[in-house]
Amino acid sequence: MVTKLGLNIDRSSPVPLYHQVVQGIEAAIHSGVLEPGSRLENEIDLAAQLNLSRPTMRKAMDELVRSGLLVRKRGVGTQVVSSQVRRPLELSSLFDDLTNNGKKPTTTVLSFSHEEADAATLAALELPAGSKVYHFTRLRKVGGKPLALMENWVRDDIATMDEAVLGAEGLYSILRRGGVNFRLATQRIGAMIANDYQAPLLETDVNSALVTMERTAVDDTGRHVETGHHVYRADSYSFEMTLVQR
Repeated sequence: MVTKLGLNIDRSSPVPLYHQVVQGIEAAIHSGVLEPGSRLENEIDLAAQLNLSRPTMRKAMDELVRSGLLVRKRGVGTQVVSSQVRRPLELSSLFDDLTNNGKKPTTTVLSFSHEEADAATLAALELPAGSKVYHFTRLRKVGGKPLALMENWVRDDIATMDEAVLGAEGLYSILRRGGVNFRLATQRIGAMIANDYQAPLLETDVNSALVTMERTAVDDTGRHVETGHHVYRADSYSFEMTLVQR
């Protein structure tokens, strides 16, 4: 437990006291002084340390929780959350994004089949009736910690796939090797709560928050190459985007 934050509160500053606390704890987290998983003292003790009122300290802690830097857990207290994977919103794979950022992802293939596509998959991939697809579910980890649970359907006329190759590299690198030049994708990002199946795999609690992504990717010849539904731990993952006014 972290008992001394070592924050300097300047009462002559125009910056509100609660925001000085927020800035100090943010800096401690980003610098590594407060490591992921560090547990803080309760708000009464922290307020006493800094000679602040309890409402001021609570306001600061509430803001840090809203920003995703701290989490309150029943029976545990307030903790620094695990470092988030911040992913740019562009047509790329999670495996490639993690690798390009110096991380070493690992993949466990939970299920794999080569099967006749159902109606929804035929529609998503614009395939004729009777077409077969690869259908698989993978668990992606970073640093040994679960990050994403990914289910995908891929047309089978591009590259041969099996569990071994899917466990060793990213889906998009496999497809690029098969000659795919990705062009665009339709994508929907949302949220859900973890169910009884997802929670144990992602090592989180049932009803904890998850980020969801549904995507169908298209190559430069117009083929709908793959479609998928992924869920990510919300305390470890976020998307980043740049908005432009038109």
